[in-house]
Amino acid sequence: MSIHNEITAGTAVRSIAADADAPALERLALRVTAWCEKWYPDAYVFVALTVLAVAIGAMSIGASPGAVSVAFGNGFWSLIPFTMQMAMVAITGYVIASSPPMARLVERAARIPRNGRSAVAYVAFVSVVASLLHWAISLIFAGLLAKALARRTELRMDYRAAGAAAYLGIGATWAMGLSSSAAQLQANPASLPASLLKITGVIPFSQTIFLWQSLVVTAVLLVLSTLIAYWTAPSPTRARTAADLGVDIEPPIHAAPVCARPGERLEHSPLLTLVIVALGAGWVWHELSGKPLLVAISGLNTYNLIFLLIGMLLHWRPRSFLDAVARAVPATTGVLIQFPLYGAIASMLTMAQGTDGASLSHHLSTLFVSISSGETFPLMMGIYSAVLGFFVPSGGGKWIIEAPYVMQAANDLQVHLGWAVQIYNAAEALPNLINPFWMLPLLGILGLKARDLVGFTFAQFLTHTPVVLILLWLLARTLPYVPPVLP
Repeated sequence: MSIHNEITAGTAVRSIAADADAPALERLALRVTAWCEKWYPDAYVFVALTVLAVAIGAMSIGASPGAVSVAFGNGFWSLIPFTMQMAMVAITGYVIASSPPMARLVERAARIPRNGRSAVAYVAFVSVVASLLHWAISLIFAGLLAKALARRTELRMDYRAAGAAAYLGIGATWAMGLSSSAAQLQANPASLPASLLKITGVIPFSQTIFLWQSLVVTAVLLVLSTLIAYWTAPSPTRARTAADLGVDIEPPIHAAPVCARPGERLEHSPLLTLVIVALGAGWVWHELSGKPLLVAISGLNTYNLIFLLIGMLLHWRPRSFLDAVARAVPATTGVLIQFPLYGAIASMLTMAQGTDGASLSHHLSTLFVSISSGETFPLMMGIYSAVLGFFVPSGGGKWIIEAPYVMQAANDLQVHLGWAVQIYNAAEALPNLINPFWMLPLLGILGLKARDLVGFTFAQFLTHTPVVLILLWLLARTLPYVPPVLP
């Protein structure tokens, strides 16, 4: 074992020992997190293993190695537009949340709570609401809010609980909002692989995130997340503040820009920002005035441009905007390298045919139909999506993998296709509560380890899971089946 691993393992053991008097649920979560930190590989490894599993699966039904290889290559670049769009979602969210005006807003918002437990619940509420607009804004803004609240030492707020609360937008509701990868993908035929488009057709926002049934699930999760955050926040006598954890929470000092060279003056002039924003705003106005609102905002290009323009305005000076983009780019690493593999997986699932002329996707959908009925399919799909989400922590990429066969099964069992997307969205977020993958940007802001948060998010996971699955099953009964609508 390396020195680094010995230190990490020792820290995990000491953390568990230090919380020996904590409730049983929190102790269990700490042990699970310590295990994950030792054994859980990078998400890329899971994607690579999925490629291997699908290739073997396709060959097991009779597809030749050559056919599987051709399907892999044909699908590898099929998601390039969507890959770029999802990378921009992450970048624009970070750029907006880290802008100077948002930093001032965070400081004002941090004045509201009156005690530590209400501060934790407040962070949870803000995180969940913000995630309905933009998942990346939620993650960064709520993290900065938790840090600002920690500077109010009179609150005696548990910094770990506040950090976990800041993560709830990703773990509870992000996929039910406007930045939902699956809903955005299904509403944009140009981004859908042709093989999937034939199965699902185009599904607008009105049939996914804006169904009244979806709004009910979202409202329940908002209330539940906030209450659990409040109930699990340690009292002032048990709270571990940022100072107790040895975390530096002082805000960064931004020095006034210095233009050492004449060429740098334009980098610090808002003139170029105003020109680009004016041009972009004209196009956005054209889109919004020429289309129904739901259609206009369901376009990923429109959605991203709006937030990009807002980010430019909030940073005001090009140099500040570019620096924020540079800090945001590392968060897109997983998207850029993994999404081409997701496209390849989808192609192997749908295009490589076995000896019976059917694809692996067809065989999987047949399996779903054989073990489900129209009544039980929402529950089966929800459980399956949640389990798979722990191994493939990517809402958009996993949808490309899963959709070909689960949506075919939804057609066969005559389950409302838009609700099938929402079943995926609500269930897919559940494993985020115990999977440290999406915690990484937040942990960097907070200066914490995953083990510090999972004790609290695990409690959310245990309460969310039965509630979400029961709601998905019950509300499915209120929606009739509608055949796919092709563009």
